[in-house]
Amino acid sequence: MTAPDDSSGTPRPARLFATDQELLARVLAPYKAHCRYLLAAEAHGLDGGLSRVRGTFAIPESCYIDDTGHLNSVEVNLAYNQMMYYLVAKSVKERLLTGFESWTLDDFWRHQLPDILIARFAARFRRPVNPRSFSGELEFRSVDLRSPGGSPLLMAATAYRYWDAEGGRCDGDATLAFVNTA
Repeated sequence: MTAPDDSSGTPRPARLFATDQELLARVLAPYKAHCRYLLAAEAHGLDGGLSRVRGTFAIPESCYIDDTGHLNSVEVNLAYNQMMYYLVAKSVKERLLTGFESWTLDDFWRHQLPDILIARFAARFRRPVNPRSFSGELEFRSVDLRSPGGSPLLMAATAYRYWDAEGGRCDGDATLAFVNTA
């Protein structure tokens, strides 16, 4: 499988990290066994303190609905969450992502579920994606420290896309808020 052409002008990987199976298993531990869709994840450290992950997914059957025959919005969101959690954890471990320089993996585990929020999520379905076997990519575009009302938080702009071997395609963007980071 190859990714669609990337004409966004995004920086090329500065550092590459193969799937860390132990880290991936720990990242996916909060998910029910039948909802662990991310099988492999290659992280890239990018210039400018940003990072990207490319993942391989399989959804044998939907966890909530009869088979639709295509990747749907709930599964897009779950796959996004799994890629994002893995990328943040790997970025913390390898010191790839700006804004997280002081974090340890223990900090990530403590923040993973209660303090990493999706503030905005958008998806665009271009062509149906086969959920049984597909690839995805998620990239941090920016991370900014904000202090509304004196309480610091990190806001991150991300973009993602999914594709399959048959030409299926979905893409979108999401804004993340990392709260209680002090």
